[in-house]
Amino acid sequence: MASFQHHDLDPKCSRCSERFTNVFCKANYDALQDIEKEKICSFYKKGEVIFKEGARPFGIFCLNRGKIKLVKTGDDGREHIVRLVRPGDPLGYRSLLSGDKYNASAIAIEDSGVCFIPKELFIGILAKDSDLTFEMLRLLSDDLKKAELQLTHLAQKPVRERVAEALLFIKETYGFDTDGITINASFSREDIANIVGTATETAIRLLSELNKEGIIKLSGKRISILNLEKLIKVANVFD
Repeated sequence: MASFQHHDLDPKCSRCSERFTNVFCKANYDALQDIEKEKICSFYKKGEVIFKEGARPFGIFCLNRGKIKLVKTGDDGREHIVRLVRPGDPLGYRSLLSGDKYNASAIAIEDSGVCFIPKELFIGILAKDSDLTFEMLRLLSDDLKKAELQLTHLAQKPVRERVAEALLFIKETYGFDTDGITINASFSREDIANIVGTATETAIRLLSELNKEGIIKLSGKRISILNLEKLIKVANVFD
């Protein structure tokens, strides 16, 4: 998996590699120019924290390149991955719009480039740009839908189904490598357990079962899906 350095970051929104999916690129031309003038783009190494749970937001972030996980600490001290972020995705917007502290920490899964847009600029653009405001409302609605679905599955689904669904979730977020079967992301067994909401030992056992059944192939932190149809059946998910 290729990494990149500071000089690889392109500060121009108009030349962003994710310009067709990035919500900010749906802003009007004048707003886009303002964003390009004031945004700050930074480089984060794998494992570095972009923002911490409990801190106050001073702006909104957008992932330019790389991968990020949003991690929330439960009352028992265990971590839970509540969201995976891919290039083009904004993050930190819910806390900014609600005026609350961050309810999760953002941590780089791999070397990542992140752009920061100050709060005053972002709020000012929302006040003038109805198209961007609508896009943010759509994002918030999608977040609510996913959170409700996740709560339902945590309450009702067996852990084996949730592990299979977590693999599908990672695959849907980051896609496959060029071989068409290996998920284009590296996740530890602990990370997968933190997505599922179970003990790491349980995740290890269930992943090993799927591996022995020939549904997936484990190679360190890389996972290949050998039989997607069977994995979907195990996950018990339907379109």
